Amino acid sequence: MKVILLKHVPELGDEGDVKEIALGYARNFLIPQGLVKEATPEALAELEARKQKMAKEAELDLAKTEQLAAKLEGQKVEVTAKASEEGTLYAAISPAKIASALKEKGLEVRKEQIRAEHIKELGEYEVVVELDHGLEARITLIINSE
Repeated sequence: MKVILLKHVPELGDEGDVKEIALGYARNFLIPQGLVKEATPEALAELEARKQKMAKEAELDLAKTEQLAAKLEGQKVEVTAKASEEGTLYAAISPAKIASALKEKGLEVRKEQIRAEHIKELGEYEVVVELDHGLEARITLIINSE
């Protein structure tokens, strides 16, 4: 029986795959659990339309991410923090603080995308922002004393 997978099924395939499987396996196990549906011509046409829509959305998302990477590349972001006379910060600069500083500049970045060690001294640092689709941008982080 030819079926379309509605969800990932271990050892069978991923969502959207079309597979040929045993009739009993489909009717007794997969269909009752909502994991597959029969691959009728209408269902296959619907699947193809959905794949095309997802491809367009992925293309738009990639273009948007590329624009963000271009805006981020080479940006200088200044952050102020309390520091001792020697230049040691009382609290480390976290990715969340860097993300909020970027947000103030109108650049939406999640804290999980920022690759930086906890910075504990005043000065300039290069920080990598890992974006979706494998893109990354480098920004300069400048830490000043309050």
